[in-house]
Amino acid sequence: VQLQASGGGLVQAGDSLRLSCVVSGLIFRNYGMAWFRQAPGKEREFVASISASANIRNYRDSVKGRFTISRDNAKNMVYLKMDSLKPEDTAIYYCATKWGSTYPNWGQGTLVTVSS
Repeated sequence: VQLQASGGGLVQAGDSLRLSCVVSGLIFRNYGMAWFRQAPGKEREFVASISASANIRNYRDSVKGRFTISRDNAKNMVYLKMDSLKPEDTAIYYCATKWGSTYPNWGQGTLVTVSS
């Protein structure tokens, strides 16, 4: 199983970015997907998740209304659209598969840096 995240970069506060994650080696449409992030010196934290059929989406409170998770089961892709970015969103963002309450597979991360 491989997950490859991309789309990170250096942006200014208020800008937008879209992260992408391509998944291979499993039946993608059977798995929920999630994004996590880890800021320097902090623990990894949940950002958003989407169910296998995309009918259930969850977000951490600090990104609600600014971030949108989506998926394309035909392309084995999951996305995280991030709007109105803030310096506190600076982190390495990881995509992960979601199976029940577990996250069995992880990508390598993509760095998002938001300057003030």
